[in-house]
Amino acid sequence: MPACFFMKTKIILLIAFIIISAAAIFSSGKIYAKFLEFKEKKILLEKKRQEWISLKEAIEEKALHFNGTVGIAIKGLNTGWRIDFNEDILFPSASLVKVPIMLSCFYAAQEGKIGLKDIVILKSSDKVSGSKVLGDYPSGSQFTVEQLLGPMITQSDNSAANALITFLGFDTLNAYFKKMGLEETNIVRKMMDFQERKEGKENYTTAAEMAYLLEKIYRKEFLNKEVSERCMELLAGQKINDRIPRELPKNGLSVAHKTGLENYICHDVGIVFTQKGDFLICVLVKHGDKLANNAKKLISSIAFEMYNYYL
Repeated sequence: MPACFFMKTKIILLIAFIIISAAAIFSSGKIYAKFLEFKEKKILLEKKRQEWISLKEAIEEKALHFNGTVGIAIKGLNTGWRIDFNEDILFPSASLVKVPIMLSCFYAAQEGKIGLKDIVILKSSDKVSGSKVLGDYPSGSQFTVEQLLGPMITQSDNSAANALITFLGFDTLNAYFKKMGLEETNIVRKMMDFQERKEGKENYTTAAEMAYLLEKIYRKEFLNKEVSERCMELLAGQKINDRIPRELPKNGLSVAHKTGLENYICHDVGIVFTQKGDFLICVLVKHGDKLANNAKKLISSIAFEMYNYYL
């Protein structure tokens, strides 16, 4: 064969070798870069985990030294890391019970037992104090189920809650609470019915069960995506912001939550959405002070420490 043929073959083989070698070097470089990136992320994750442990200890210390009983359930919704303290202890639920009442309405509608457009008549027995929206409406006023959900959640309107309790009934509500997976949360009296409270009838819940409900909504796993989003929208419209959001930035931050307040009882449970991750926070307080100022400060300080972790 001509010498030029062998020369061309050598050149082709040399070029192929150079290309393959360059590709191998480039590929190994990319692999090494990915390894370095993975290693850096692992180091940062471990640093954040250690910071979480320190945060957990600081929050537990606050709860231990508070003048009262504190139940806490906190969860990083991106990492799954938790801070739990007395999370299974029973607390009078106060207005936190309005969250499972809301969910029960959607549950009953999903099953065709009621319609969200069904008419609810406001009875005189349902009208109580702590009703910023329905307080001026006379007995006999008519609302749809859907129209009552907003005031009940966003302004914690007690008359709206009582009207829905009357409409659905205690047995039905408790049955739906069980269907949702709640074991400790119950409802046996209406809002502001302190006579029944004196007789030993009390609505109870735990930090753990409120956290369970909120995460169901957050993950869009309560009934379906549409219902979950509607519930989250109602919680995000909360007008009482003197606890979880109290020390947080007023602009550019979303908090979906529900408060509870009665004599010697002060709660707030919700989800805080930040640019670097979302967290669930439930703080229930049974305090020894006549006023709830210290309990509110405790809740807001815990929320603030959590928020700073995500900065």
